[in-house]
Amino acid sequence: MTEQSQKANIGVVGLAVMGSNLARNLASREGNTVAVFNRTWERTEALITEHPEAGFIPAKSYEEFAASLSTPRTAIIMVQAGRGTDAVIDELTKVFEPGDIIVDGGNANFHDTIRREQAIRETGIHFVGTGISGGEEGALNGPSIMPGGSDEAYETLGPILESIAARADDGAPCVTHVGTDGAGHFVKMVHNGIEYADMQLIAEAYDLIRRGTGKTPAEIADVFDEWNKGDLESYLIEITAQVLRQTDASTGQPLVDVILDQAGAKGTGAWTVQNALDLGVPVSGIAEAVFARSLSSKPEQRQAASDLPGPDSEDWKPSDPDAFIEDVRQALYASKIIAYSQGFDEIIAGARQFGWDIKKGEIAKIWRAGCIIRARFLSRITEAYEQDPDLVALVLAPYFRDAVAGAQGAWRRIVVSAAEAGIPSPAFSSSLAYYDGLRAKRLPASLVQAQRDFFGAHTYKRVDKEGTFHTLWSGDRSEIETEPSWH
Repeated sequence: MTEQSQKANIGVVGLAVMGSNLARNLASREGNTVAVFNRTWERTEALITEHPEAGFIPAKSYEEFAASLSTPRTAIIMVQAGRGTDAVIDELTKVFEPGDIIVDGGNANFHDTIRREQAIRETGIHFVGTGISGGEEGALNGPSIMPGGSDEAYETLGPILESIAARADDGAPCVTHVGTDGAGHFVKMVHNGIEYADMQLIAEAYDLIRRGTGKTPAEIADVFDEWNKGDLESYLIEITAQVLRQTDASTGQPLVDVILDQAGAKGTGAWTVQNALDLGVPVSGIAEAVFARSLSSKPEQRQAASDLPGPDSEDWKPSDPDAFIEDVRQALYASKIIAYSQGFDEIIAGARQFGWDIKKGEIAKIWRAGCIIRARFLSRITEAYEQDPDLVALVLAPYFRDAVAGAQGAWRRIVVSAAEAGIPSPAFSSSLAYYDGLRAKRLPASLVQAQRDFFGAHTYKRVDKEGTFHTLWSGDRSEIETEPSWH
């Protein structure tokens, strides 16, 4: 068979690092032949030259790319989200036919995915917004994959994605059909929000241990290695230990000490918080992680505020360093549970708002390998939703309830110690505040409602009567009226 007569069952458009690694992954799996196309031929040429074993079918134009694909044509777009994605979609819809499948594997805003799917559906072409997690390594060796789109599209696409997905310990591929239109990118967004929280919590744990015990980064790496043998076992804990052991070649110092303390972000964490606000879901741990990055990236403000009064953490040391480290471990685990509980609350709310049938336990399953937040306790989340599919909040599942109850003493001691020492711990403290707010029998929201009614006649409800009420606030006298809510 000549190269010209070969047909690929899958194509990749966009051959930067993620796209080229995904193409190589696809080509390495039995049964896949991969067509590749990039806007600049030089990048395509480099890929096929460096990896002749992949047997790629290269294309120099969209027409040639489409002709190289068997029907229904299936192409995965791996380009920068936004206008770049729209431009590629426009070109593919010109050369594809009804029944063909366009897959967006970038970090798209799920609202854009909903818009694109509705527009493309009119052409008869399927559009599948797909979250792909695992970074460059995952793209090459097996990512966690979160596809949305129609059932019909998934019949063709599913086996291809299963062939390249990471495998959990039980051998299950880390991919599931999440739901229609934007569901896949929505779940990937929340995944990234949880990732923000997880990373911030680990950073706070490191900071507390270093300031409190004086351990070196390499010594703290030993602590994280030990933690990685228990309930906290996860990819992020594993790589944190590796990072803390790294020495800078030019200075001999721990690399973490010569890296500028200003954290970047690409937007998905902020999207998680913005959409949680729209959905009315409190994701305070995730939000504080996003804001912590924002604060770190304000050097002029931080410099100007560096002499503000407050305790000096150098004057503070716990009386029992080993007990303190154990408290930090328990506080980290409890706060991590809260982050995941809040994230799944947002997934549930999003599914309800947009009409998606998202199976929470399946999401936890596909996060067990390949993705950045892969962790041992994700199996516990799957078990929780299998036992109670209508679980009101993840933290209320028996295992997580007991875990947080057992850790809360340590959790509270850590938050108090951090506050007394002047060590910022926004993710730890906000997670504890959320936990206490969730379990409170009564919240001061009653006063907020009274204030709203005073200045805006927003009305309120009572604990002892049915209906909606408004008070005529005048001097020292008030009168209760039963009024419609528009009053």
